[in-house]
Amino acid sequence: MRKIGFLLFLDCSLLDFTGPLTAFDVANRLSTEKGKARPYQLRVMSEQGGMLESASGTAVITHPLERSAFDTLIVAGGAGPREGLLSETLLEYTRHAATKARRVASVCTGAFVLAAAGLLDGKRATTHWRMAARLQRMHPAVQVDSDKIFIKDGDVWTSAGISAGIDLALALIEEDLGVELARAVARELVVYHRRPGGQSQFSNLLEMDPSSGRIRETLSYARNHLHETLTADRLAEIACLSRRQFDRAFSAETGQTPAKAIEKLRAEAARPRVEAGEESLENIARAVGFDDPERMRRAFLRIFGYPPQAIRRAQRRQEALYL
Repeated sequence: MRKIGFLLFLDCSLLDFTGPLTAFDVANRLSTEKGKARPYQLRVMSEQGGMLESASGTAVITHPLERSAFDTLIVAGGAGPREGLLSETLLEYTRHAATKARRVASVCTGAFVLAAAGLLDGKRATTHWRMAARLQRMHPAVQVDSDKIFIKDGDVWTSAGISAGIDLALALIEEDLGVELARAVARELVVYHRRPGGQSQFSNLLEMDPSSGRIRETLSYARNHLHETLTADRLAEIACLSRRQFDRAFSAETGQTPAKAIEKLRAEAARPRVEAGEESLENIARAVGFDDPERMRRAFLRIFGYPPQAIRRAQRRQEALYL
């Protein structure tokens, strides 16, 4: 049985944790209906334990922080995390729990907790689109992507706002128990198993969803070396395939050419930096492997429907309205 711990804060959104909590609970029920053991033990915690008032005013009964190991620790969002109001006790607990857990995850502004604890340094992460630029400013060592429903980087998972916690839970269930049970849970919840679109809505890596390990590993390599020259010949070498075999396999498994895939990954990497507004477009283009800003502009138009300048202006308007 996998122990799943949910860490809550004052003024948290109920759906931040009740959505994924319910997904795991449904996985338990469906498993027992098939004569199998319950796969998950669920625990809801807060720093002090006891009654905790949510943003809606509904109170939730929580347990005090536990020092026992969790398979998965999921951190929900709240007013405190997004404002950076986190006690050292809580941050120390999060760091300690992360060293003992198989994986750590966040929903919405729970990413601010993981970032403050240093668990997102050098990693790709997402959060609610309204708060992505603030997360990037407060924690520049994090590679924030505001357009993703969820992101997995190693053993750390982050998800976008509120209902995206359900998408995250379905992905965790699929990793643990397989695609069929994850699909069955999604049917019970009457939600998409894999939601189409993004925050606009899925990571391009997940959207391509190759079935073979060779192509998945090649895409992962490409994502981590975007600033380098990534020709189809080089990618074929990474995949340990001939160029002809690679082109055929890549197209069959991703539905696009290697060049188009790399362009998508570069645009995906560039977008949060464009939205953050702290670097010139020229520097961003070079950093993610575009030869020049004009190539990046054309890629943005094809993939997002808007040039980088328009996306940067829109992000500033959204921040002004929210802040």
